[in-house]
Amino acid sequence: MKVFLSHTAETFPGYFGDRALAALQEHAEVVRNPTDRDLRDAELAQAAAGCHAIIAYRGSPGTAATFAAAPDLVAFLRCAVDISTVDVPAASAHGVLVTHATPGFVDAVAELGIGMMVDLARGVSRSAGAYHRGEIPPPRTGAQLSAATLGVIGYGRIARRLAAIARALGMRVLAYDPYTSPEEPGVQVAGFGEALSADFVVCLAIALPETANLMDARAFAAMRRGAFFINLSRGELVDEAALEAALDSGHLAGAAMDVGRAPDQMPSPRLAARLDVVATPHLGGLTPQAAEHQAMDTVRQAAALAAGRLPEGAVNAETAHRLARVRK
Repeated sequence: MKVFLSHTAETFPGYFGDRALAALQEHAEVVRNPTDRDLRDAELAQAAAGCHAIIAYRGSPGTAATFAAAPDLVAFLRCAVDISTVDVPAASAHGVLVTHATPGFVDAVAELGIGMMVDLARGVSRSAGAYHRGEIPPPRTGAQLSAATLGVIGYGRIARRLAAIARALGMRVLAYDPYTSPEEPGVQVAGFGEALSADFVVCLAIALPETANLMDARAFAAMRRGAFFINLSRGELVDEAALEAALDSGHLAGAAMDVGRAPDQMPSPRLAARLDVVATPHLGGLTPQAAEHQAMDTVRQAAALAAGRLPEGAVNAETAHRLARVRK
């Protein structure tokens, strides 16, 4: 079997890695991206000509144009959990299987959330930035995480891990999720309004049509004055104009974000430039352990295809008729 790896030389170390590549080469002939840029549409299909599978990171979306121009393609393996960059109906129309990885970034994102809380509470980035500019920042009294309250909006795997770390630090944890209830001792089930009353509110809700702008002007107004807001989920969950207004008025003491409404879920530059905002460029899952976990998931999927089996993580197996080409 022949597999095309879409990662550029620059993104390969952080999103795939040598160990995963070596493992992949045990099961398939691997063709690397020959350019120094992200490939998409017909150009991606052309580079992957003759390949049975494409392993794609977020810079190479699976578009209708890609699937239409790739007659040899059997499977599009997304090296991540998120498949919003893949046109699954278009893949299905061409009989191409789409898969995704399991979440290997739970610890990485949860740890980033803790770091952002510490940064906001103690002004770490603000003080460091002043020193970088040759200034001497005044010492400011900060907030302490122990005995503070954390409100988590959405209670999936990352939220569970974040809650566990927060509790170990002595924080009280309130969790709101209309679809599930926390079972861990020490985590209190809360309504949306109660969770918003916390000292730190972390948004980890799933991005759905009904959660668009979940954090709007009304939600920010319901937060405690002087509280901090952190978004580790998706940019579309936050009304950024409302967040900016809450910061401008002083109602919120600060905000942090690893996502936003800029392209590729990046934080919006206007918000990210504020001194009362801590922003990172969508790097929550970018640790060697997290990247390798998801890369190895795609390796196992490619190995299953090479062996003529349906891989785990398939999202449209019922329409992927091209699988017959690799079944033994």
